[in-house]
This record gives sequence, C-alpha cells and structure tokens, in this order.
Amino acid sequence: MNKIKLSTGTTLAYVEAGNGRPIVVLHGFCGSHSYWDEVLPLLAVHGRVIAPDLRGHGESTAGEGVYAMEKLAEDLAALMDELELPQIDLIGHSLGGYIALAFAEKYPERLRTIGLAHSTAYPDTEQAKENRLKAASAIRQDGIVPFVDGLVPKLFTAEHRSNLSEQLGKAKAIGYGTSVDGAAGCALGMRDRRDRVDVLERLEVPILLLAGELDEVIPPDKRFPVSKDNVTKITLEGVAHMGMMENPQAFAANVGEFLERNRGI
Repeated sequence: MNKIKLSTGTTLAYVEAGNGRPIVVLHGFCGSHSYWDEVLPLLAVHGRVIAPDLRGHGESTAGEGVYAMEKLAEDLAALMDELELPQIDLIGHSLGGYIALAFAEKYPERLRTIGLAHSTAYPDTEQAKENRLKAASAIRQDGIVPFVDGLVPKLFTAEHRSNLSEQLGKAKAIGYGTSVDGAAGCALGMRDRRDRVDVLERLEVPILLLAGELDEVIPPDKRFPVSKDNVTKITLEGVAHMGMMENPQAFAANVGEFLERNRGI
C-alpha cells in the first residue's frame, strides 16, 4: 500500500500492479481498492494498473462537507501529477464512473480511453436525490455499518447473494472501512452531480460502457446513453452491479480486450 499527500490537501492510498501504460481503476461508493483484488492481476498484463482509495474511503483521508465529483476528479489529477502520468486509461465503477466523467470534462487531454462500469452519465432522478439525503442523514445518525449492511446485498444478483456469500461478506467488510464523512459526503456529491451525457457526446477518445445484465442500480435505459463509432457497449450476463467481484474473469477480459483494441490510439 502506497500513500501520497496531494496538492488538493488529502492523502490518497493506492496499490498498483504491472508495468507500462498506466491504467487507473476507480472503485464505487463505500468501496476501496480491494474491490479490484481479483481483477488487478488480470489487467496487469495490459499495463501498470493503479487502484486508489477515493477520498474518505479505505485508507485515504477524509474531510467534512460535500464530496463533489469535480473535487474527486481533482484528486485524481493531483495523483497523476505526483506519479508523473501525463495520460491514462481510466475505468470507473459506479461512483468511480461519475468521477471519471467529471475528470473527462475538465481534463480531456489527459485521457487515452475512458470506461464506465456499472455507471451512467445521467444525473439522479428526483426520487434518487431524496434518497441520497436520507442516506447521508442515516449514515451520520446511525454510523456506517447498518448502512453498508443494507446497501451491499442490493449490489449482487439474488443468486450471487447466496453462492458468492464470501464475496458479499468481503464487500461489506470493505464498506465498513468507509469513513462517515466520506460516505455522507459522497452521497451528497452524487446527488448534486450534473447530467454529463454531453461529455460522452463530445469525447473523441475510445469509450467503454460496461453494464451488468441484472443490475438493479443502473436500469437498462440509463446504461448506454450514447451511440458513436468510438463507443463500445458491453453487457455482462448474469451479473448485477459488481461485475469485478461477481465475475472478475469476464469483467477483466472485456476491459482488457477494449484496452488492447485501442492501444495504438
């Protein structure tokens, strides 16, 4: 585990594997770099894979307030500066995808490719915004454990809740490591995020949109907001919102194929 104090004021923890072309993978809400444990060695054959803990998650430091997607994108840019990475391939899972889009909007020249995994460019619905407020309040009132216990099972398919009980338990344990400030701040930041379909429409770099067939978090009508020559759309069969843990081999194979296909760009 490595840690770096960034110019944005936070200290980010990260792990890495492999060498060569830098590939950054961003985990989802109440996750950490450990979401990628099984995927990391599979992707490392394609380059130097860097998996940070987002601000307020895992071993990265936290602070009070709203964690705007733009602020988290600035953390990523600062991490790249510290590691002397002018450009990256960027894969974001769920919340990580929202951050990736904010990064793409502000720093498009620093991307080689971008991938959204179990994520969307659309903003929250009004009902979802209300739920984010309730989540932030519940986290601050009751702590992180009961919130994670309620959240994580919804991220796996019904079948995987039983036959992947070890992975589900691991996802819960990872979630328990999220700070109260980090979880509440990200809930509010996700609530405030804007519609970034236009960002995808403008981007000229290769784009991967990877969805879970049975995802109950990202509905089918929100998974593939754009269709262009530079967009690759993939649906992972039999998984919900946690493809990197539910079927890491298929997840890594599809991401790896996308990266290799666009290696010369």
